[in-house]
Amino acid sequence: MQYIPNVLFAVILIAGIGFFVKNVKKLARNIKLGRNVDVSDNKSQRWKNMAMIALGQSKMVRRPVAGVLHAIVYIGFIIINIEVLEIIIDGLLGTHRIFASIGSLYGILIGAFEILAVLVFVSVILFWIRRNIIKMKRFWKSEMTSWPKNDANYILYFEMVLMTLFLIMNATDVHFQAMNSGNVISQVIATWFSGLSEGTLHIIERGAWWVHIVGILIFLNYLYYSKHLHILLAFPNTYYGKVKPKGQLDNLEAVTNEVKMMMDPNVDPFAAPAEDTGTEGEEMPAKFGASDVQDLNWLQLLNAYTCTECGRCTSECPANQTGKKLSPRKIMMDTRDRLEEVGKNIDANKGAFKEDGKQLLDDYITKEELWACTSCNACTEACPVSIDPLSIILDMRRYLVMEQSAAPVELNNMMTNIENNGAPWPYNQMDRLNWKDE
Repeated sequence: MQYIPNVLFAVILIAGIGFFVKNVKKLARNIKLGRNVDVSDNKSQRWKNMAMIALGQSKMVRRPVAGVLHAIVYIGFIIINIEVLEIIIDGLLGTHRIFASIGSLYGILIGAFEILAVLVFVSVILFWIRRNIIKMKRFWKSEMTSWPKNDANYILYFEMVLMTLFLIMNATDVHFQAMNSGNVISQVIATWFSGLSEGTLHIIERGAWWVHIVGILIFLNYLYYSKHLHILLAFPNTYYGKVKPKGQLDNLEAVTNEVKMMMDPNVDPFAAPAEDTGTEGEEMPAKFGASDVQDLNWLQLLNAYTCTECGRCTSECPANQTGKKLSPRKIMMDTRDRLEEVGKNIDANKGAFKEDGKQLLDDYITKEELWACTSCNACTEACPVSIDPLSIILDMRRYLVMEQSAAPVELNNMMTNIENNGAPWPYNQMDRLNWKDE
């Protein structure tokens, strides 16, 4: 009978971690649906970016209030959860505060954890006030429907409860309080329970202990369904993020291949595509641009899953500021939603995607949104985790122009002028200087 709590703990731990691993595999599968992209260059710069941006929060603190509060929550939550290792060992072996044997260092660590827990709790309350009382504009844009707004609050509530349980667990632990080492905050909270018997305190301490560890496992598995997946993905996303100058656009490989075929004298321009004839020969180029998530590369899909929905990109977007429908945050949210839909389709059809008559273009992201973008890169500069909404916008615009010839009239006129006159203006090369005679 004495081993029942240990067995129960092991079952809960294995189930929680197992479900998390299952979701991580599904996440990796969905990301791999994207096209391959080579990001093996500039490794030293990539490591530096990850250290500065993901670990060092360098882009978060550009907005000092939110940056400092986020740093407190981030550092506190990570460091406090080091104690989870002790909880896991205690739960499996039936011990109690097994690391207390290290002496005074244990007290220093727990004391630091308690101070951080209070700071995290206060920071989370301030975040909740900013979001729900002050109602900062970027948190209440049209794309922030009920689920995105509720999701953000659920995480805040989670963090409040976990920090509270941690402090109550310490405050009602008679043995820990008797040590009088590291109980810098919990000794004050302990006075609230001073009238209770030792047996009652033990029940409260055990209850807080169990709910705390189960809550952490629930939080871990909730991440897959939440925008807070960036807690895990910010590190690979900042490592693989763009290291080229932001204004430098990538050449479209399919266009390059098409041009090479046109210039190759050995290629018969009237030959049928190799896949249609079944004969060996030059492969026809892939689809130009992107109309659905499978046409994007895996880094763009990783970007979509990493999006924090913080809205910094949208608040910096000049198109959005002037009332246009474009919201870079919505571009990322729509991409993630469509990718999730495709993933569920694959799961329902035993590993194969069944055409559902939908796509990212038009069903999620409208042409009006795409053409509102000025390509200024304000969104990519503002993103605290190196997400690049512009790359998705440009790939979808390439599809519209090169596959559907669906560019706006103004753009079609410009391209015609470039083709005929070698410049965007509707003047013959011989007439370009006529303005000086006017």
